[in-house]
Amino acid sequence: MRRPLVGVTPLYDEARKSDWMLPGYLEGVIEAGGLPVMLPLTADLELLEQLAETVDGVLLTGGHDVSPALYGQSPLSACGTCCPARDEMERLLLPLLWAQDKPILGICRGIQFLNAALGGTLYQDLPSQHPSAVEHHQRPPYDRPVHTVTLAPHSPLGALLSQETIAVNSYHHQAIQALSPALRPMAWSPDGLIEAVWAPERRWVWAVQWHPEFAFRTDANSRAIFRCFVEAMQQEH
Repeated sequence: MRRPLVGVTPLYDEARKSDWMLPGYLEGVIEAGGLPVMLPLTADLELLEQLAETVDGVLLTGGHDVSPALYGQSPLSACGTCCPARDEMERLLLPLLWAQDKPILGICRGIQFLNAALGGTLYQDLPSQHPSAVEHHQRPPYDRPVHTVTLAPHSPLGALLSQETIAVNSYHHQAIQALSPALRPMAWSPDGLIEAVWAPERRWVWAVQWHPEFAFRTDANSRAIFRCFVEAMQQEH
């Protein structure tokens, strides 16, 4: 049986001037029944159009801070390093995937990018803009849960996991501030941050603020999210 082909957006290392990938993104997709391929870091629209046609879905990975320019703000001093090449690539790729209604899973930076690209805004730095006692920037090991999230009971994620709250890992300093009009919330942290979203007008567009790529080996909820993503590519639409 043919496995769905999942395009995985690349990470970038400035010091080495190299594209790279954390194995958990690829292994999580493989465990769920998909075939992952790391995409090239490119803003060539012709290449991106072919990629969007070829893959069955795309995983938007974590990584650099999303540039505040994407949501019409100037960077604050506490904003971290951005990657203009990734911002541009994903900015061009998203409308192509959206138009073809390809499934999309965003993780960490992925939820932030989706929200910003679809008209929302971000907290550029949680410690200075949204201080809280909730641990959002944990230390290793990254597969251990550090806080809970409350699931929206009538959301797709709530239906999938059939739980009111779940425990998640967390490693980020940016987060959704104003939610995009194209998205709906599916989970919140105890300090009120939106931790998961979906796009009701699309076949399957989900994103989470936590890191199932670190936790899927030991966490059934993380495996369920990856599998739901891959299964969405196998369904007729």
